Amino acid sequence: MKIVVQVKLIPQADQAAALSATLHTLNEAANWVSCVALECGVRREYELRKHTYAQLRSSGLGAQAAQHVIKKVADAYTALKANVRAGHLGKPGSKRRRKAETKPIVFRPEAAQPYDDRCLSWRYDTQTVSIWTTAGRLKNVAFACSAGALETLREHRQGESDLIERGGVFYLYATCDVAEAEPYEPGGFIGVDLGVVNIATTSTGYKAAGRGLNRHRKRQLDLRRKLQAKATKSAKRLLKKRNRAERRHVANTNHIISKTIVIEAERTSAGISLEELTGIRQRVRLAKPQRVTLHSWAFAQLADFIVYKARRAGVPVVFVDPAYTSRQCCECGHIDKRNRVNQGLFICRNCGVVAHADRNASHNIARKGEAVWTAGRESRVPATPQGSV
Repeated sequence: MKIVVQVKLIPQADQAAALSATLHTLNEAANWVSCVALECGVRREYELRKHTYAQLRSSGLGAQAAQHVIKKVADAYTALKANVRAGHLGKPGSKRRRKAETKPIVFRPEAAQPYDDRCLSWRYDTQTVSIWTTAGRLKNVAFACSAGALETLREHRQGESDLIERGGVFYLYATCDVAEAEPYEPGGFIGVDLGVVNIATTSTGYKAAGRGLNRHRKRQLDLRRKLQAKATKSAKRLLKKRNRAERRHVANTNHIISKTIVIEAERTSAGISLEELTGIRQRVRLAKPQRVTLHSWAFAQLADFIVYKARRAGVPVVFVDPAYTSRQCCECGHIDKRNRVNQGLFICRNCGVVAHADRNASHNIARKGEAVWTAGRESRVPATPQGSV
């Protein structure tokens, strides 16, 4: 499986100036290639290279840098085509879709630029890199990362790395190809109920409360409203900064929760059962004040983190239908809408069991996960009649 490791570059003043100038030059070149691609109707990398490579080389770019600029533009148009086909940019004829199809793709001056091993070399012992720039090759550029990230880089780094500038700080995103552990046969399943009030509740007793994260988002929402009302340049800069900080905070929270769940499953030789919540935003109808909360719910990110951490540890993961998991009693199986008294209380109308609503749902999800796993192991091939050849 492929994972991305982020390292922070610590360049000297002259090195930082060279890196910044390189990104600006390469992205300016990418904007020109994007205009050529639109004007000539050429979107594929091989054909686009015929129209732009010679001009890029004559402008002073290195051979590999020119190749990567062209490939970056071609990949961007491929992604645009996929988004248009999927309907993510609106219906045919809509203003947003028409603008996307008739305007060239524009790259920010600090947008990421891919580097391969010809343009970038790593020195893990000294934690430095040697990197190509428009001002020449920069050697001994220091970088910083955790001990675990350094070990992953040393053992598994493979392929390209992306250079990006964010807030005046430079980062390298390195692609690492990590071998997956062989999945084991689970002795049971841990059901994980995802929610907003409680981010994750497991059938083993772990509960990740969402109070702190929801308060953080409420503060950020109030601040965004004030900054949007000002609408000054400095307010817009602060909006972008706050947005990045909020996304990092949410991702860090999801990393902690997912790591805790996977470690518990690995320790008990159990599998993990998750709800298949794809399309929930389209299925659920809420009052207007609740929509912001629903649309800021990062359940997909949390599920992705659980899946990739589980794959590295060899923990089996299954997705189950979430229908009626919050209305069904985990003891007697009785389903009734009135069983769910409120957000946190579950009282079965049939057997009278009283439980925390999310904990009850997690047990139902665990039971469904076992059924899905068992069904997946059973052969669907009809038995061969005796005596037949």
